[in-house]
Amino acid sequence: MAKQRTYPSDLSDARWALIEPVLSAWRTDRRTQGLDIGRPCEHDLRTIMNAILYIDRTGIPWR
Repeated sequence: MAKQRTYPSDLSDARWALIEPVLSAWRTDRRTQGLDIGRPCEHDLRTIMNAILYIDRTGIPWR
């Protein structure tokens, strides 16, 4: 698999170590509260968080 491009808004390993336990616990809690049907989670939480931070930082302006 090719290495993904990094952006200045991406989380550092130290910051991810602080956030990851909270997000993983949230994901597990949401999975157990539901009917536990459907496909398993296929997206990495760190990738999702990096995307949110990128959008927050840049605003993704229209051309």
